[in-house]
Amino acid sequence: MKAGIHPEYRKVVFQDVSSDFSFLTRSTMNTNETIKWEDGEEYPLIKVDISSASHPFYTGKHKVLDSGGRVDRFKRRYQK
Repeated sequence: MKAGIHPEYRKVVFQDVSSDFSFLTRSTMNTNETIKWEDGEEYPLIKVDISSASHPFYTGKHKVLDSGGRVDRFKRRYQK
């Protein structure tokens, strides 16, 4: 691997703005915002719209809706 061409990993905080859930991890993303974490250190802050704390699949609130009765229309059309 060539030296000096890969971005540097650093500790950052990702914050889900819809559920106020935050977690500390490593990333190469850049940001100008910072936040004081639970350990008293200040880390770069990256805001995300959705995470495992707010995504319907992970929260168990996922609903499958049959809009307009598509399945029923299909069954009626091809039921012979």
